[in-house]
Amino acid sequence: MTRAIEIVAAVIRDHRGHVLTVRKRQTAAFMLPGGKRQGGEDDLAALARELREELGSLLIDAEHLGTFDAPAANEPDTRVYGAIYLAKVDGEPRAQAEIEELRWVPLSGDETLRLAPLLERQVLPRLRDRESQSETK
Repeated sequence: MTRAIEIVAAVIRDHRGHVLTVRKRQTAAFMLPGGKRQGGEDDLAALARELREELGSLLIDAEHLGTFDAPAANEPDTRVYGAIYLAKVDGEPRAQAEIEELRWVPLSGDETLRLAPLLERQVLPRLRDRESQSETK
């Protein structure tokens, strides 16, 4: 039987348009910063808490990009359902709490990194589509 995990996560981009990814301790895959909601939190409250805990950054603004699902990166027989937000933050992100490492990844991906399926198969393609649509306008 497949388990399900529901999360909220942030797409944070730098001046080059690269996407911030994080790798948690004792895991191999890079993913978007974020996590599970806690007792009655809505998406934005959970996202703000997670970004503060994981990155030391303050959530300034967020726009819902979409809700996606994919196999979980670090848990077998588990599917992750992610509410993904384009986020603006204050404060230079730094690895804190369970985060071991940060990496900025171009929209084309990075063959040298193992990316979480949700990021690689769903979020990055959606971001590339948005960029190509905005270039044609």
